[in-house]
Amino acid sequence: MMFNFTATPPLSLYVHIPWCVRKCPYCDFNSHALKDDIPEQAYVNALLADLEHDLPAVWGRAVDTVFIGGGTPSLFSPDAIDRLLCGIRARIALDPAAEITLEANPGTVDREHFRGFREAGVNRLSIGVQSFQSDLLEKIGRIHDGREAIRAVEAAHDTGFENFNLDLMFGLPGQSSAQVNADLHTAIDLEPAHISWYELTIEPNTWFHRHPPQRPDDDTLWDMQATGQRVLGEHGFSRYEVSAYARPGKQCRHNLNYWQFGDYLGIGAGAHGKITDAAQQRILRTAKTRHPDRYLEMAGHDTCTSTTASLSTHDAVLEYVMNALRLDGGFSREAFATNTGLPFSITEGPVARALDDGLLIEQGTQLLASEHGQRYLNELLQYWMQEETIDAGTY
Repeated sequence: MMFNFTATPPLSLYVHIPWCVRKCPYCDFNSHALKDDIPEQAYVNALLADLEHDLPAVWGRAVDTVFIGGGTPSLFSPDAIDRLLCGIRARIALDPAAEITLEANPGTVDREHFRGFREAGVNRLSIGVQSFQSDLLEKIGRIHDGREAIRAVEAAHDTGFENFNLDLMFGLPGQSSAQVNADLHTAIDLEPAHISWYELTIEPNTWFHRHPPQRPDDDTLWDMQATGQRVLGEHGFSRYEVSAYARPGKQCRHNLNYWQFGDYLGIGAGAHGKITDAAQQRILRTAKTRHPDRYLEMAGHDTCTSTTASLSTHDAVLEYVMNALRLDGGFSREAFATNTGLPFSITEGPVARALDDGLLIEQGTQLLASEHGQRYLNELLQYWMQEETIDAGTY
């Protein structure tokens, strides 16, 4: 089975800034604790060289969203972010209505930083609060306390940011249901447009994986999630993805593009990209070299890309389903064909079995995870992860 793309999907740009003040014990991202001053200017130069190198793969296409993530991007000065965004605009068409998000740590920002980021063109913030309980923040290695978290959000309001996300976790070491409820209500009272609310997970190659903390049991975690979802819904935050809740019209466009199998360039140390090549009828995944020092040396050269892989049709179907089933709205047969470049018939078998077993349901034109399927998403995905390959036509 071959791909048959008649058009390319929307295009986003992810920019990775790998430094942070201190590595959190749960973090498995490509982030590096600061030992010296950040080489701001050199890194912005490297990012722009990296972007220039990747441009031939997306000639003629415009970028709809930009996400500056990390690490802790708010460690960079507003002047550096301004130079970065000006450089991006000079090299690739950026939609005038583009969503431009910057991740911020409450312990690294103030009103002047937020004002400068806004003047540079950032129009959306994602503030990594995680909790408003100072004792819990200390347990998970955050550099801010509860009061600093509230001050950061107030500073975002004061400097004109109406569109911002708050990151909140539940299932923290020693966290009670009452603390979860208090965190949610504090967040809601601060009037964000979006809340990312998700369970702390223990990832390999992290401090918490080597030294597991005592966390609530599975039943308590499920009760926390169900109660939190109800509270958010009652206050006007609609869930549109497993861990994403938004006011009407305030869904994160950048992340939606990921979940809907859109394309994205990835620049920066360790950044990943996905590009649909309609001319060659293929989908390429790329990753840049991870270590910041090596990235600074290699940016703009072929050697900066550490891996390049062309997706098989089996990979494309699995990736599409893994992402689309995280969305509360699921996906339609038409969207599947448009976004993967493959006929829906290629996946009719797994869909039929999942429907029969009640992990997948059909609402109008949409296929989406049932309540049981949402709770046991990995179990649902097993229908697409069997040994037989889609390429061999065994579905």
